[in-house]
Amino acid sequence: MGASADNGLKIVVVGGFGVGKTTLVRSVSEIRPLNTEETMTQAGEAVDDISEVRGKTATTVAFDFGRITLDARNVLYLFGAPGQERFWFLWDRLFSGTLGAVVLVDTRRIDDSWYAIDRLEHHGTPFVVACNDFGGPAHSPGDVREALDLDPQVPLLTCDARSRESSKQVLVTLVRHVRDRYAGQAAPAALPRQEYV
Repeated sequence: MGASADNGLKIVVVGGFGVGKTTLVRSVSEIRPLNTEETMTQAGEAVDDISEVRGKTATTVAFDFGRITLDARNVLYLFGAPGQERFWFLWDRLFSGTLGAVVLVDTRRIDDSWYAIDRLEHHGTPFVVACNDFGGPAHSPGDVREALDLDPQVPLLTCDARSRESSKQVLVTLVRHVRDRYAGQAAPAALPRQEYV
């Protein structure tokens, strides 16, 4: 980060196990992302339900970290949270000082998203919901919104976490949502006025 950048804006990417949080952070970060992925072993099979994420060989055990420079004075820090229930105790710490969050959803396993949404609502953290495309059956936005019991104000979009452009659009939507939420109020951090990302 250059000496002139004085606003670090923190975004957290949360969601269930294997929904693509690490992939999203990797796809948009301008730096080589820090990740805490470890190889999954047979010992973890008794703890983590891997039946819906066949072929997954590594998992995040603390968090992922990436960075995007927005302009000369503003930098976006991305934190990808671990998805397994046994690591959820880390989430409250990750939410501290967060400007907003992305809830990444696999619509084949929509129930895995409820805890993330509940925690963000509990903290009063603005968020968007992004349905990561895993090639399963298509669901209408109305069906997804109803299944997640989303407030009508919460933006809902689809994405491909492997695509830089698609992931950037998710972050742009989040930053605009945060800006709109705090319009007319004292914002928690200075948001850049120009186009984001």
